[in-house]
Amino acid sequence: MNSDLQRLQPYPFEKLAILKQGVQPNPELSPLSLSIGEPKHPTPAIILDSLKDSISQIAQYPGTKGIPALREAIADWLIKRFNLPEKGVNPDTQILPVNGTREALFAITQCLIERKPNAKVLMPNPFYQIYEGATLLAGATPVYLPSLEENNFLPDLDAVDEKTWQDCQLFFLCTPDNPTGAVTPISEIKKLLALAEKYDFVIASDECYSEIYLDESSPPPGLLQVAASVGNTDYNRCLVFHSLSKRSNAPGLRSGFVAGDAEILKSFLLYRTYHGCAMPPHTQTTSIVAWGDETHVQENRRLYREKFKAVLEILSPVMEIPQPQASFYLWAKTPIDDVSFTRDIFERENLNVVPGSYLSREVDGLNPGADRIRLALVAEPAQCIEAAQRIKHFIESL
Repeated sequence: MNSDLQRLQPYPFEKLAILKQGVQPNPELSPLSLSIGEPKHPTPAIILDSLKDSISQIAQYPGTKGIPALREAIADWLIKRFNLPEKGVNPDTQILPVNGTREALFAITQCLIERKPNAKVLMPNPFYQIYEGATLLAGATPVYLPSLEENNFLPDLDAVDEKTWQDCQLFFLCTPDNPTGAVTPISEIKKLLALAEKYDFVIASDECYSEIYLDESSPPPGLLQVAASVGNTDYNRCLVFHSLSKRSNAPGLRSGFVAGDAEILKSFLLYRTYHGCAMPPHTQTTSIVAWGDETHVQENRRLYREKFKAVLEILSPVMEIPQPQASFYLWAKTPIDDVSFTRDIFERENLNVVPGSYLSREVDGLNPGADRIRLALVAEPAQCIEAAQRIKHFIESL
């Protein structure tokens, strides 16, 4: 048995299930959940229709590299969305389709990490737990960089010591961030690019929330966009991960891509050929349709803006909630400790939320998620409003 499996921490939802054991929720209220980041908006008809029309392709074996038409559709989307130079992404060498970003983030870590005693992977704290698990199973040591309010919920790159940068092989960037909703500004991405060049590590930018933002005139910047702006048009040491799950309300489609450094992707293709994780042909055909349409994405953002506005109007008078720039999460401060808050509101209001401390790791006595909860505004507007009213009622009763 791989001994590194023993190093894995329980997933937040496993810990949440244990927390709720023996707790009876209020039977007078219907259950509501703001815990899991699974989009509940309807999957667009163009995606469903394409899936139906292409289902006969299930009789074909898929190629690991994906069909040219899909890679070209992704390249076109990247160039338009991130204002890249014309033909600024080579669909033949700089794009690979993947079965959702989670699978790809895990696999790229296994592909990239050179097993050395001092191998380190840097990541924000709090974080998406796949970063940590992938690091441990690759035989490396995770380094948690606290994302604190005083630094706009971003890791402080200047606080990392020289030796840690020297040992760094991979840096996980999450922008827009899960769970804080913070967007890494261009200036910080430029700083990270300079560090990657100086210390020779790879940046893996998880951008799966990039298409859910509150200001329609100000989409979040991406790693490839910033790299190209400073002359790194080959995207050396840069990888971005995107998905249709959040953008197109299609989490079950398991469709995404990784793009960037051609030399890394050449090795990653070899890894994936043995990994046996090619995207099904009908999923590829449907993904072409999804990446080619922005109308449903704009409507998706409109719904999220509507929910953010309504929920913040209800909750802002009773709890401290930073206005997120993007994603569909609220990173709310609790009046009591986050674990007690989560357990008690489940019991009294039949509402599920996630304790912030379950999404973070304690380092040097500090857990940056403590006394916060993550609220995922993924349900229909009426349910999000009802959930907000229950939170307000619970806080007022304390």
